[in-house]
Amino acid sequence: MTTMLKIEQVAKTFTLHVQGGVEISVFQGLDLTVDAGECVVLSGGSGVGKSTLMRMIDANYVCPSGRILVRHDEDWVDMASAHPHQIIEVRRRTIAYVSQFLRVVPRVATLDIVSEPLRAVGVDAEEARARAAGLLQRLRIPESLWSLSPITFSGGEQQRVNIARGFILGRPVMLLDEPTASLDAANREVVLDLIREARNRGAAIVGIFHDADIRDAVSTRAFEMAHYARQAA
Repeated sequence: MTTMLKIEQVAKTFTLHVQGGVEISVFQGLDLTVDAGECVVLSGGSGVGKSTLMRMIDANYVCPSGRILVRHDEDWVDMASAHPHQIIEVRRRTIAYVSQFLRVVPRVATLDIVSEPLRAVGVDAEEARARAAGLLQRLRIPESLWSLSPITFSGGEQQRVNIARGFILGRPVMLLDEPTASLDAANREVVLDLIREARNRGAAIVGIFHDADIRDAVSTRAFEMAHYARQAA
């Protein structure tokens, strides 16, 4: 099986500058490898660094030590040290990061928000919008909302728009931070199907799912974050 993600001896510490420079060590010496077709669920209680690790993989948080290697085409890119332009390219074509919160430019239509990742890699605008419409329909977003900005939608609707945008391109590495947290049972099942389909096509998935039933439905293995937690001296 092809390895898509290698995390080697990664550490993270936050410095609280407004509190006299107190340092909080989140984790130390963390190692994780994720292959194509795996869905690895990060486990552990609140504060062990699950969301922090996700943001570090996506290079939203600085990685002060260690390496975060992502297979980008045939090359390995270290997200801990890569040039910003290279990080943007990895995010554009290789990594999909679906967080709990939708962050978009106001007044942009939902259909354009969802289709944008396709257009960014050269897919014809009409085809991109058609594929976005199909995914929005599958995720039960009413067609009457597609021309509107999602900033006024309900929390569950915004989350489904976020999921549609994250899944539409079929990127080979997927980071899923509680993607079903605000969804009812019917919409959760749709998202679980999308995750299974991504896994079956060979995506390497790292996820956070606090619901045990959802974890059991999609995960191939768990990764216990508490093993790497270390309190600051």
